[in-house]
Amino acid sequence: MRTKQETLQAVIDCGIVAIVRSESAEPVFKAIDAVLKGGINIIEVTFTVPGALEIIRQLAKEIPDNVVLGAGTVLDARTAWEAINAGAEFIVSPSFNAEVVHTASSNGKAVMPGALTPTEVVTAWQAGADLVKIFPITAMGPQYLKDLHGPLPQVKFIPTGGIDLSNAADYIKAGASALGVGSSLVDKWLMGAGDWAALTERARKFTEIVKEARGQK
Repeated sequence: MRTKQETLQAVIDCGIVAIVRSESAEPVFKAIDAVLKGGINIIEVTFTVPGALEIIRQLAKEIPDNVVLGAGTVLDARTAWEAINAGAEFIVSPSFNAEVVHTASSNGKAVMPGALTPTEVVTAWQAGADLVKIFPITAMGPQYLKDLHGPLPQVKFIPTGGIDLSNAADYIKAGASALGVGSSLVDKWLMGAGDWAALTERARKFTEIVKEARGQK
């Protein structure tokens, strides 16, 4: 089992958290396999997926050792504890909840609460957030993240919402430690069509963009 610091470093090293949402459990496993083949090994299964807890529990038993599994859309401490007990190594929330942060931290797991304003960011960071999820970043854009990063260089940011192949590099250059990417990566239409090869290719493109934006190519 990884330490919290090892989990955090794995997330930052990869640079992409693949957010898996689906209206049913069936395509989730194939989608995750496709993303892994594309080079993204950080997987977030949200609690909006039917049977999310059982999916996390099953994945925790089956995924390769290099895959880091997390739970998303965690709204309360009980859900956080259940996810951790099922095998989640990090917890993600759309908003800040002190009890969720405490539950994850006290169990040695990384936690990424949501925030938007500077006050919310600082509150989440001081409460023990390992990464602060700037959400929704869609209407704000990379410049907003850059503006936050300026006076708060100690905060590790993971912007989420509306990030796609056209703007991912801009967010990395603006100061993101990693990116939360959902529908533009784990596309519901590709999942519905069973086009796993296209999903793998999309994951590969995201990984290449991150590396290039970081000057690793």
